[in-house]
Amino acid sequence: MTVLEKITISPDLTFDALVAGEPGAPLVLLLHGFAESMHCWRAQLTALSDMGYRAIALSQRGYSAGARPDTRDVSHYHMDRLMDDAIAIVAASGYGEERFHLAGHDWGGSIAWCLADRYPERLASLTVLSRPHPNAFNRALMMADGEQSRRSRHHTAFLELDAADVVLADDARWLRERLAANGVPGPMIEEHLSVLGNKEAMEAALAWYRARGAIRSPLGPIRVPTLFIWGDADDTVGRVAAEGTVDFVAAPYRFEALPGVGHFAAQQVPDSVSELMLAHLRNHPV
Repeated sequence: MTVLEKITISPDLTFDALVAGEPGAPLVLLLHGFAESMHCWRAQLTALSDMGYRAIALSQRGYSAGARPDTRDVSHYHMDRLMDDAIAIVAASGYGEERFHLAGHDWGGSIAWCLADRYPERLASLTVLSRPHPNAFNRALMMADGEQSRRSRHHTAFLELDAADVVLADDARWLRERLAANGVPGPMIEEHLSVLGNKEAMEAALAWYRARGAIRSPLGPIRVPTLFIWGDADDTVGRVAAEGTVDFVAAPYRFEALPGVGHFAAQQVPDSVSELMLAHLRNHPV
């Protein structure tokens, strides 16, 4: 059974989290992206707990009302802070310095790549959906054909001061249409909007982009067993960036391209994603 919990890592940081599975079972930490929330992992939480894992999916910094520092100082939303949150949540959940499995989608995938680069000894496995290794992404962005730059142009738009108003205008029409076009079910869209459909939360979500800027910091080769899942109908990530990720993983690596699947694979084809994840975790136990 999946339950809603509060996880506190400091006096001013308390996160909303969906949790499934028995305490002490091998941990799987699940990190969502933009523009979604902890609810994107509902199907995987059930599948993981049914197979004996403890799965935690949190609404991350800024998405959780109890973990929303002042957005006027975007340094609160720097990648280092997002990584620190993940490690602290593992400890606060009773796993101390133990190894765990990590999965991330979109922005959560970016955080996951960085965690695998910084803490390879802590991770039994890495699963990333949609977001290529930053080096592969940067390489694709610089290509002369401009394809990946066109796919990523919304990242620059999110740096504008009125971006939150634009995304939330007309009852969050932009967000609703984007999620629906990528196969996210209507009830789950409403769950995401229950988290993100207000000005304060949206400003905090966009602060991630503003803290990073337009360029992703390069990383070293990843030395954690990695599963990378990409839908070939993803409108934000092209094939060159996706297939190029193999050049930056120096560990057992599996790339799965899902035909006809868009950016939000965990919600569009949840059973396929859960099956792939479970096989990956079985092959690389804690």
